[in-house]
Amino acid sequence: MPPDQIATLNTLGRLAVALAIGLMIGLERGWEQRERHTVQRIAGLRTFGAIGLLGGVVAHVAAGPSGAILIAAIGFALAVMVAAGYWRESEFDRDVSLITSVSALVTYMLGALAGRGELLVASSSGVVLAAILGFRPELHAMVRRIDRAELLATFRLLLISVVMLPVLPDHDVGPWGAINPYGLWWMVVLVAGISYVGYFATKIAGPERGVMATGVFGGFVSSTAVALAMAHRAAADAAIPRLLAAGATVASAVMCPRMLMIVAAVSPALALDLSWPLGAATAAALVGTAWFAWRGELEPPAGGAENVATQNPLDLGMAIRFGLVLAAILIAARVASIYAGSSGLFAVAALSGLIDVDAISLSVATIFVHGGATRTAAIGAILIAAASNTLLKPALAIAVGGRKFGLRFLIASLAMLAAGALGLVPVIRGG
Repeated sequence: MPPDQIATLNTLGRLAVALAIGLMIGLERGWEQRERHTVQRIAGLRTFGAIGLLGGVVAHVAAGPSGAILIAAIGFALAVMVAAGYWRESEFDRDVSLITSVSALVTYMLGALAGRGELLVASSSGVVLAAILGFRPELHAMVRRIDRAELLATFRLLLISVVMLPVLPDHDVGPWGAINPYGLWWMVVLVAGISYVGYFATKIAGPERGVMATGVFGGFVSSTAVALAMAHRAAADAAIPRLLAAGATVASAVMCPRMLMIVAAVSPALALDLSWPLGAATAAALVGTAWFAWRGELEPPAGGAENVATQNPLDLGMAIRFGLVLAAILIAARVASIYAGSSGLFAVAALSGLIDVDAISLSVATIFVHGGATRTAAIGAILIAAASNTLLKPALAIAVGGRKFGLRFLIASLAMLAAGALGLVPVIRGG
């Protein structure tokens, strides 16, 4: 095919994408305003299609160093026309929104992006804009349901991830070169993000959905917190120990995939090795959960489980404390690995697992990636931390919730440890 025909086809493709973006957004705007009279609509399907195509044509014509000036000039003229349309619409409706006017300007710029060959960026942004416009009732309802503490939690998550993370140095500092500030804070953001998702998942499901939903979603925040909440409930109402054991066990089952996600973010190869024992432990926990749930009472408890993850998980002080603990574990693990070998790292893992399995998992994975620990030592340390945490929870359950609940949870926890040990066999054989 001659080069000029190829160039023509490329140009037509870009203009087609620009037109499609305008039609997609115009379809949503037209549907939203379908009940209005024609003279009351600021823009619809045809207008937005023309705006998107206009952006593509202008970008094609304005190719070159000075093209941005022409694109901006046409955009300014379009803004004037859109403002006039908004003024006319406000005469018919005093409660008019700026969203259609702003969407028209965004559509023009996306069309210009497509005209310049940025097809993926333009089309993806167009789909996102159309989705934002289409989900207006759901988004407004979500805003009404969010309280101030949750709004501040969202801003804190953005603060520690978008603002603080990029400015931290990405190289080893501190004693023994054990700490990478960027990597350390990235771990804090990762764990905080998982807790954030788990918090809102618990809120959406609601305590009225029963112990099982609380166990699943609460496990993303803290399986230990779930176990304690179930234990308190068992102490208050000893009539449903099996169902409460199911809730605590499923939270422990969630802990293992959570650990794999955290390790995989640092070392996918290490996570692949750990998937065998942790996957086997998860399977055993799910079997135990199914057994307890099937044998237990089906009605959800009236209270108690709602105490899981009711605190906002993104207190900035909590994030800083987690970072300090994580830094201490990193230093201790590096020192133990240097001066005491694998046995020192295992001791740190056992103690750290009593506090938090996420921190030690991230620490060991980071040390492994930087060559501070062997594959065998890293796998052993993470599994020791998981075993330490798995044994702690039923001990607390027995102490707080009594024997009827605690012993059932202990049996499930021991089954997890046995299954994890069996899952470790293929990893050992694989070298």
